[in-house]
Amino acid sequence: MRIAGRTVDSFLRGVDAAVAAVLFYGPDAGLVRERADRLTAAVAGDAADPFRVSEVSVERLREKPSLLNDEASALSFGGGRRVVRLRNAGDGQSATIESFLEAPAGGGLVIVEADDLGPRSSLRQLFEKADRAAALPCYHDEAGDLARFVGDELGRAGLRSTDEARDYLVGALGGDRGVTRRELEKIVSYMGPSESARPLELADAMACVGDSAALSVDDLVFALGDGDLGAVERLADRTLAEGTTAVSILRAASRHFLRLHLVASADDRERAVRTLRPPVFYKLAPRLHEQVRQWAPARLHHAIDRLTRAEMDCKSTGMPAELLCRRVLLEIAAQAPRRLRAG
Repeated sequence: MRIAGRTVDSFLRGVDAAVAAVLFYGPDAGLVRERADRLTAAVAGDAADPFRVSEVSVERLREKPSLLNDEASALSFGGGRRVVRLRNAGDGQSATIESFLEAPAGGGLVIVEADDLGPRSSLRQLFEKADRAAALPCYHDEAGDLARFVGDELGRAGLRSTDEARDYLVGALGGDRGVTRRELEKIVSYMGPSESARPLELADAMACVGDSAALSVDDLVFALGDGDLGAVERLADRTLAEGTTAVSILRAASRHFLRLHLVASADDRERAVRTLRPPVFYKLAPRLHEQVRQWAPARLHHAIDRLTRAEMDCKSTGMPAELLCRRVLLEIAAQAPRRLRAG
């Protein structure tokens, strides 16, 4: 079965004992991990309890396919339901997990974490169709959802923000829930005790999240649009080192070029930029307008096509995803209009 929308929170508070396995997947790796941790804690009491939580690697499972049954049927010290976690799963584990679901041993719950899975993914289809399994997609926060999340997190800390600060955060964050949460925690620490009652200003938000991974991705895609080879290479290394996946970077680049194409196709480009969601940070708007002027539609189409094919290659060829990502980014940057590359 597929769990989504308003039913997610109630599901994470306590899964039915009849459910033997749950899959968390999607492009937001931080949200995948956060939801998996929440469900683990709800079932085992503590996501880090070594007596009730067991970690199984893809490599060990490949060597010993019966490992899921062995771990799920093991008795927990002190009683209670056991949780078995399998991270970095993919279609290669579908057959083994399907075998487990046909006759689950013991009462343990298997929690599987995966990257983004397309509709044709055998692993995703297995969890969506099986009676004793559930699949929860974890997508990037949309602008409206992100604004509510930012407001809720700041509100819990007793903070309020100006409209400018909120819009900046919505534009800068959202690529990864884990990164977003850490950046908001940084803001809470930066602002100090809530009784000071000083609102979060734009300058405060920029001072706190100006070096975040989400902003690194933003910097990277704009450098890509500028055709700045040196910046693309440097920012790609930095963003990957910060934990952003190659697929997430490729998708962010695709979204950037799609936004360029949307603005280029509009009768009123100024208005088109103002209505983009998430909004473009005002300091980046001039660069976006210049990129729209310089990139011909055919070049935009070609860039989008190359990025899409690179994402597919990351998932299907077995080649190192980071290498594929760097290569296509540098190829696109090298093909940017000469005027942009000249600065």
